[in-house]
Amino acid sequence: MQDVKAILTDADENLEATLLFLDESLAHIRAGKANTRILDGVKVDYYGSLVPISNVATITTPDAKTISIQPWEKALIGTIEKAIMNSDVGITPMNNGEVIRLGIPPLTEERRKQLAKQVRHEGEEAKISVRNARREAIDQFKKLEKEGLSEDLEKDAEASMQKIHDKYIKKVDDMIAAKEKEIMTV
Repeated sequence: MQDVKAILTDADENLEATLLFLDESLAHIRAGKANTRILDGVKVDYYGSLVPISNVATITTPDAKTISIQPWEKALIGTIEKAIMNSDVGITPMNNGEVIRLGIPPLTEERRKQLAKQVRHEGEEAKISVRNARREAIDQFKKLEKEGLSEDLEKDAEASMQKIHDKYIKKVDDMIAAKEKEIMTV
């Protein structure tokens, strides 16, 4: 019985990691509002090593359509600007010598639909991961049954795994729906 609990706990931890990964993926999708997390993937050359912008500057959102980046060293302004230009953020930075500003352009209807499609794709990838975790757990239960676990316990374990699976699929659906709503809201 202890093996079944260990398998269920392990599957639950894997599914929680899947949700965290999905949350991170969705955070990088622009929704027409200023969000400092869209810069998380941008790295800056800082004394020979690549570091995130947040390690060399203060990033704020003074209003809903602007991201402000204030480097801790003025010499980094050009480097940060170049890193943003070379990234896939898709926003042209403007600087006044002290602060870099990113103006978030309003999304067109076509771009909103593309982003919603991207969100659904990310969600489907997460669902596939959830299903794979369920399948792996059920395979382990069947293996335990061959090693002496009673059929009733195996069926109960499968039912428990199905409940966990359903819970995480619902969470993924909720996350996708919330992000789509955020994108489609003008």
